[in-house]
This record gives sequence, structure tokens and C-alpha cells, in this order.
Amino acid sequence: MNMVPRKWPRHWLKVGACAAALVMSAHAGAAETVKIGFIDLLSGPFALTGQSSLNQLREVVAQVNAKAGPNEPKFEVMDFDNKGTPQESLNALKAATDRGVRYITQGGGSGVALALVDALNKLAERDPERATVYLNYAAMDPQLTNERCSFWHFRFYPSSEMKMEALTTYLQGRKDVKRVYLLNQDYTHGRQVSKAAKEYLARKRPDIEIVGDDFIPIAQTRDFASYVAKIAATKADTVITSNWGSDLTLLFKSSRDYGLNINYFTLNANNPGTPAQIGPWGEGKVGVIWNWVHNAPTPELEKIYVDYKKKTGDDFVFAAHWNSVHMLREAMRKAQSTDAKKVAFALENMTYKSPMGEVRMRKTDHQLEAPLYLGIWAKQGSKGVKYDAEKTGYGFRSEVAWDNYISAQPTSCQMKRPS
Repeated sequence: MNMVPRKWPRHWLKVGACAAALVMSAHAGAAETVKIGFIDLLSGPFALTGQSSLNQLREVVAQVNAKAGPNEPKFEVMDFDNKGTPQESLNALKAATDRGVRYITQGGGSGVALALVDALNKLAERDPERATVYLNYAAMDPQLTNERCSFWHFRFYPSSEMKMEALTTYLQGRKDVKRVYLLNQDYTHGRQVSKAAKEYLARKRPDIEIVGDDFIPIAQTRDFASYVAKIAATKADTVITSNWGSDLTLLFKSSRDYGLNINYFTLNANNPGTPAQIGPWGEGKVGVIWNWVHNAPTPELEKIYVDYKKKTGDDFVFAAHWNSVHMLREAMRKAQSTDAKKVAFALENMTYKSPMGEVRMRKTDHQLEAPLYLGIWAKQGSKGVKYDAEKTGYGFRSEVAWDNYISAQPTSCQMKRPS
């Protein structure tokens, strides 16, 4: 049967139009909630790092939400404990996307990061409506911005190669460093650090001898005394390590107990719980390469650090959260949308005036180009150490600050972008 459209009375049409306008106005005025899934270590031996990161992410989100316009989306953080394994991370990712999460963040472990990238690529191909953007705040494996780069992945933290580029540039001027021992966790990130350290030192300081190159099973060693004795036996004057969590704090404890008086250059000595293990033993010899040092001459970040410490008693160290959430907000403004694909395109090549200087999200591989810092452990009150770490009376002074171009690395990324 053919149905003839019914003609509505003119005054009914006016009422209907007014009602529709009111509904549209109500929707336009309602701020959307955008969920950010935090998928990381919240249990086990590295839980302190994960929980501190989550707390600092929530603080940044709260500040961004407080400055949002009345019709701008508000962010909500949902946390998922991945127990540090790729499989649990994939389970958490499914749980997050099932609950409407279209933005995730993670940083505790490159093995997890690589698994998440693969899963996100497949999700976007299989179900484009559920495509999800990954804001990487600390996973450093170079593969993530090289052969396994992804349109859906954005790294707001330097890669291990970028950190090694900066560190080995610094070591060019440290002629007292002659014998280096490499000690790293036995997974993709640790192996990449070892590889880069050997290659870059051979290029910049061919006179340095690599006297050890060991890998330890991650989060399984409870006493590093045997490793420290081995390091001492080689007469190394410097250790380079990418260890983090308990694998770094216990290494420091054993080194302190042994009385090993050599340099330690790290990628993670600033992480929660680690400064408390260094103490007077590490003065002048423990260094850390990271994207910000809390005694660096960056007034805006100094205020963020001071305010957070007054509020919580903890040190603000995860500056990558600041850049990722603020740049996510700017990308949504640029895209005039919260759609993951549109926002991802808006993030590409974005420049942002961050508290540590201007940064840029490189379009070719989605690696943030930003300044890098070397912090050296020193007594509070000494030159350049206004603030201590974890109430130890010691903190990291800003020894060197490198501009973006110093650590920048070439990329082999051949990114596949959605149409």
C-alpha cells in the first residue's frame, strides 16, 4: 500500500519546530564527557610508579577541565590495571573500548605498548567507529615510531634512542668516563638501550671501552649484590642502565651497600620511590635523562611542581601527561570534534607552547619533539638545587638542557593513514 504523507496543521508545525530547536539547544549546551583509559601497572612490584602516574594524570585532567569552556568536552579518567603484561593489557583495552573509551594512555613497558598498538590497528580496521587513539606517556621503544609506527599512536615522551643521543653527546665532554658497563632489563626496551648506547658511543667516543653488557629478567631479581660485584670487578667507572621500578631501586641499594663509587646514568632515577633509595651515596654521580627536571629554569613547570607537592606531598614527575592532555584539548578544538580519527589528524604536526618550551608532534612518525634534560643528584641548597626529591634533602640539578634538534632521530616509519 502506498502511504501518502500526512499534512500537519500549520500551528503544529510551528510547535514542532520550536521543540526541535529547544532539543538541539539543550544538546549544544551540554558538555560531552570524553573518557581517557589509563591502562597500566597498578599492582605488583612496579605499582608505585603506576599509581603515582595515575594520580598525576588525574590532577592534570582536573586542571584542564577547570579551564574548559562551557560547551567544551570534559575529560574523565578510567583506570585499568594491566598487571604489567601484554595479555592483561589487551583485556583491559577491550574492557575500555566496550565502555566507550576512545582515548587511552600507557607508559609502563614497551612490550605492552607494542601489543596495544597492534590491537588498535586491528580494531580501527575491523570496527572504524570504535577507533581509539593511544597517548603514550613513557614507553620508549624506538620501534613505536619506526617500523611499527601507527596512525593511532602518539608518543609524548622521548624514545630510548633520543635519550641515548643526548647522553652520549654529554659524554663527549666527560673525558673521565673511560669504562662503561651496560645493565638493562631483558625485554625490548632494555635491548634497544644497549644497542643504541654501543652504537652512539662508538661514533662519538670510540676511546670508551664497553666492559659489560648484561640483561636481567624484569622484576625478578631481589638482590643485585652479584651484579654489583661483577661491575666492580670490571673496574668500570660508569654504568648506563634503563632499569626502572624495583630493578633500579634494588640496584642502587646493593651499589650503596657495596660502596661502589662510580657514575650511574639512568633513564628512570626520577621515578617514584627511586630517589628515596639514592641518598647521600649518589651525590654527584647519579644522573637521569628525562623530559623535565624539577630544578630546571622553567617557571611555569616549577609552579606546577610546587602546587602539586603542596597539595599531595608527592613530586610531580610525569610532565608528559601535561603535554598529552593539553594537546588533546587543542586537537579537539582544532577538529571541532571528539571523534578519534578527526582528533588524530588534528594532532599531527601540532605545535604547542608547553611549560618546558615549544614542542611539536612530528607528523611522519607521531614522535613529540621537545627539549631534554640531564639531572644530576646533588644536595638541596647547593647550586641549582632548590627542591629536593621525596624529602631526601637531595634533588636533581639541571646539568644540561638540550634543544629539540639535539636528540631528534631519523625515522623509518611508513605510516598507513585512514582515508
